[in-house]
Amino acid sequence: MSLPEKADDVGRRRCAMSGDLVARDAAAFFHQDGSSPCVSALHAVDGVWLEDDTGRRLLDLHGNTAHHIGYAHPELIAALKEQLDTLPFSPRRFTNAPAVALAEQLLSKWPGPPARVLFATGGSDAIEIALKLARVATGRHETISVEDSYHGHGFGAFGLSRAAPDPRLGPFLPGRHHVTPYWHPDDGAARMVEGVKRALAASSQIGALIAEPIRSNCHVPPPWLWPQIRQLCDAHGVLLIFDEIPSGLGKTGRFFAFEHVGATPDAVVLGKALGGGVLPIAAVIADARLNLAPELALGHYTHEKNPVTSRAALTTIDIIARQGLIERAAQLEDAIRARVARMRQDIPLIDHVRGKGLLLAIGLDPARVCETGISIEAIIGLLREHGLSTTAKDPSSFGFSLPMTINDAELDWAFTSLGEALAAARVS
Repeated sequence: MSLPEKADDVGRRRCAMSGDLVARDAAAFFHQDGSSPCVSALHAVDGVWLEDDTGRRLLDLHGNTAHHIGYAHPELIAALKEQLDTLPFSPRRFTNAPAVALAEQLLSKWPGPPARVLFATGGSDAIEIALKLARVATGRHETISVEDSYHGHGFGAFGLSRAAPDPRLGPFLPGRHHVTPYWHPDDGAARMVEGVKRALAASSQIGALIAEPIRSNCHVPPPWLWPQIRQLCDAHGVLLIFDEIPSGLGKTGRFFAFEHVGATPDAVVLGKALGGGVLPIAAVIADARLNLAPELALGHYTHEKNPVTSRAALTTIDIIARQGLIERAAQLEDAIRARVARMRQDIPLIDHVRGKGLLLAIGLDPARVCETGISIEAIIGLLREHGLSTTAKDPSSFGFSLPMTINDAELDWAFTSLGEALAAARVS
């Protein structure tokens, strides 16, 4: 019988294994911004926690905004196992109970006129379904979108994000009009409205305006902005499409983020957390009056009505409703703002909290960041050293986007670690 390994020997072995896996990943995958090479290798996920192959646990403040109900929620895992045992796949042209129930559930949440849905396997695809609906309904192919936004990586969706993507990628869809973002520090909201007016005056071929009602980087618009944009769209026969892939499903304290902004869109796109942090699924909910082209394949995907992904989404929505997670997100926002305000008295590096519900970012004082000589990337590294996983939102802020299932003890732990990390940043 061999003797048990010492704890430090186990730790060294696991570190070596983790490093080996990261190296193998870097050798096997195409490298791209934000995902490869990786920072470490995960061994397990559970609730609000990530555990890497070294045994280190990290409270996840980012989760690609897919972890609304945390990771590996036991009810969701049980439902998916049951679904795999009953109906794991449904070919196109057939329907199934989970897909129909999911469609009906989403439509029951919709606050606008009668609507219909289509499902896709990812947010980018769902964005492009919404664009197709707008083209069919209006007979126009041009779009207005917000500069420096993000709507996915399909050639149709990615071109909406920036007027001039990297030229190495070549041309994107024609007819894209980009306007100043409302979060621009120099009177951005007013400039955005003027930009929309100019685009509408310059072209009669604009069929859709697409934007996030509340930006995933946690910028909340002024209350007058979206009602004005809605009026402009109506006056010119332009459809308003809201991208709620990161912000929907209760993350902001309302089921739809647009319920905060005073304007109901013609279509909304959901994704990311819709699959419960387990499976990829996205959905378009749109005005039923756009049901104009049954002879076209607008979103005819192999997994369009997949019973397993549909069950994941249906169970996720049920968990959110039954556990009161939307109300909890709204309540925790107030608690978090109060705690950050108190923390700011001892750590003046902290400047503000922005966002809604649990779609939040913590902003640092840019002048003090400059004084410390520490970059936001270094601050993200300090947060990771203190057990918090997140990403930068801009050069002086980072995400504080907690799962809606976080309990009070975990929230206390997050704030203790946050204080320690920022105190270390102040003196480093």
